[in-house]
Amino acid sequence: MSDSVSGSAEPSGRYPTMSERLALTGGNPAVALQPSPWPISGDQEVEWMTEVVRSGKWSWMGPHETAFAEQFCQFLGANHGMCVSNGTVSIQCALQAVGVEPGDEVIVPGLTWVATAQAALDIGAQVVLVDIDPETLCIDPDAAAAAITPRTRAIIPVQLYGCMCDMDALGELARKHDLRIVEDVAHQHGSQWRGVCAGALGDAGSFSFQQSKVLTSGEGGFVTCRDEEAFQTAFALKQVGWTPPPDMKPAGHYGHNYRITEMQCVLLRGGLSRLAEQTEQRDANVQYLAAGLERIGGPLRAARRDPRVTRQAYYAMTMVFDPQKGEGITRDQYLQALAAEGFSAGGPYDPVYRNPLLNLYDRTSPIPYRPDVPQDYAALRLPGCEQAKNETAVLMSHTRLLAERAYMDQLLEGVEKVNGQLGEVRKHFAEV
Repeated sequence: MSDSVSGSAEPSGRYPTMSERLALTGGNPAVALQPSPWPISGDQEVEWMTEVVRSGKWSWMGPHETAFAEQFCQFLGANHGMCVSNGTVSIQCALQAVGVEPGDEVIVPGLTWVATAQAALDIGAQVVLVDIDPETLCIDPDAAAAAITPRTRAIIPVQLYGCMCDMDALGELARKHDLRIVEDVAHQHGSQWRGVCAGALGDAGSFSFQQSKVLTSGEGGFVTCRDEEAFQTAFALKQVGWTPPPDMKPAGHYGHNYRITEMQCVLLRGGLSRLAEQTEQRDANVQYLAAGLERIGGPLRAARRDPRVTRQAYYAMTMVFDPQKGEGITRDQYLQALAAEGFSAGGPYDPVYRNPLLNLYDRTSPIPYRPDVPQDYAALRLPGCEQAKNETAVLMSHTRLLAERAYMDQLLEGVEKVNGQLGEVRKHFAEV
């Protein structure tokens, strides 16, 4: 582990309740330090990139793509895996590879990035949105169970932000009803449930390497498959209909061009070499912050961690705002006060059914052309999703979780400062 997370795993308790003026009302911010810039790259990537540019081998299963796919599968403990162009087509390929066909129903959490649902819609499947646990922001297994019909073919557990889904309960559901599990692991490269990596827990998995992710090449994606037949199908779907090397012959499927480039895989190989240490550092800082928030008390705390999670990766640290302890201020007002102190955090995605970036009833959407859509998305309101979006969920980006311990101390100082003056925060917003 790097020096930035060495020392005690517990906050020192040296943050007295702050009496100085809130930054929100003109005082000095508690946080003066800055987190490290993101993304991170090294000399090895520069050397490899130069070699790739000069080689002329820029795509079509080059040496870096082949090497990264092997290395990432080894990191995950996945049987099979392949690179694709982004983390949306990776979900499409994964769903089709495990047998999802037009008209099949796919259960998706109502709170996720829109691409999770969009990928299923775009291959002709029907999306059934279900509620989440507002604590972890992950799919509620009971809600998923209630949504199963004879047309249900798959469930997509989204390992969202900084918590994992209950993979035991979802696995039991899948076995009972002969369903496929396709994990959306865009946020959690390296998380483990009972010692098994996310992406290797179901029948297939989907990863994103978009700019903001913990493993990034600007854009890119990855598909994992449990069995050989699914992998053969997924590969043909992304590689314009060809089977995998060494045969590389027509597979007889409806292929697409979802390929990645050698330049992207250079960046991914470099990022993968740092991922395990970065995951450890982020988790150590999250545990430190969680302990500090517990000591401070007040309306903000870390989301509970399921003991079956044996390694937690973080796209963001998931926290919970308790309105009952907010002394009359809302979550968003609280976050504005923290932001003024230099503690930058925000709320979650909009629920899929009302996200302004995905107009499900626009002429460019498939929904208006389907006579048998299983839900009225425009009228849908899922209580857990609404609570998390409007009132309780708080997220801090993973880019801040690689900073030094001194930065974590300043974040906690900012929280304690605001918590000690919630009345002043309430007064400020009553006057503006």
